[in-house]
Amino acid sequence: MRTTDALRGLECLDCSELLDPAVAGGRCPDCDGILDPTYDYDAADLSLDAGAVGSMWRYADLLPFPREAAVTLAEGGTPLVPCPGLAESWGVGEVYVKDEGRNPTGTFKDRGQSVAVTAAREHGAEDVALASAGNAGQAAAAYAAAAGLDAHVFLPERAGFTQKAMVEVHGGDLSVVDPVGGDSRIGDAGAAFEAAMEDDWHPVQTFVTPYRHEGKKTMGYEILEQLDWTVPDGVVYPTGGGVGLVGIHKAARELRDLGRVEALPGMYAAQSTGCAPVVEAYEAGRDRHEPWEDVETVCGGIAIPDPGASDIVLAAIRESDGGAVATDDDAILDAALTVARETGLEMAPTCASAVSGAAKLAAEGEFGPDDTVVILNTGAGNKDADVLRSHAGRRRGGS
Repeated sequence: MRTTDALRGLECLDCSELLDPAVAGGRCPDCDGILDPTYDYDAADLSLDAGAVGSMWRYADLLPFPREAAVTLAEGGTPLVPCPGLAESWGVGEVYVKDEGRNPTGTFKDRGQSVAVTAAREHGAEDVALASAGNAGQAAAAYAAAAGLDAHVFLPERAGFTQKAMVEVHGGDLSVVDPVGGDSRIGDAGAAFEAAMEDDWHPVQTFVTPYRHEGKKTMGYEILEQLDWTVPDGVVYPTGGGVGLVGIHKAARELRDLGRVEALPGMYAAQSTGCAPVVEAYEAGRDRHEPWEDVETVCGGIAIPDPGASDIVLAAIRESDGGAVATDDDAILDAALTVARETGLEMAPTCASAVSGAAKLAAEGEFGPDDTVVILNTGAGNKDADVLRSHAGRRRGGS
């Protein structure tokens, strides 16, 4: 197995066991904890020039696998777009949108699947498998195709048409889970995935593979590099499972330890009031969420009622002195339209929760005139164009 010189191994976040990545590919065999790649930072030769952001594999010295091993479609290197109109309307110093919709399959999921599918190929796998709300399944099928692997993707009925269609276009084996009564959700897809899982399938499921959050941490490297190593006051992230939030926080910690930055950006989880287990746990002062009972949101990407790593998400929020915020679906969809009409950026409904959340935080005084705020647009607006168009029609009709 080809790994980078700095990779020490996979550390269990529960029992602290350090495992050989050549033999470990899922969760900790001793306690079932989440495994996290860990590095010898003295062995990493990370020579970076501010502003010179390219493919995420330019950060290979702090990734598990070398660039020559990568299964890549040139993901990463997405722009950090200034939005002065939003900044002025919120009374905030500077607002930027990190536009992940420009990745190969249109979302930030490409970063995680690039590393996860690379790991699968390095392990000699012939098949990868996962359950997904939609976008990660599409990305897995694309990267499996690039690697010459078969992909088995389990999606709920609620997943979007685009995601379902593109899994099959990429040659993936698609299972749309539709239990008795219909209206299946991510939990139903997860149960079907676990029931169907075969011994020779390599899982690329969130926080089952150790590598999805590792690919997504490159968003954090890029944000700080694009800001010329100036740490933003807040990074507002649309949060379902929270994988990207955890990854960005890890990147900031690594760059702080390497002496590139002196502080951590405040990490803020944004959710819909129709499914806000992380926000509810944060506000209640708990270390873990309680499963959300009645999911009522059109934001499918963050409609995760039982996120498996909420303790890690909440720890990142608190360590960074960040926060958590929920807004209702009307505010979220209004925010998507505002961004499209005032900046030209296309933002999926799920992602617009970060915009409405940031606006609410600013109105409450969390962000002020001297602050810099970065909003993550984790997916392109055309992923759910029908939802956005329908909302625009209702607004024109005055309803």
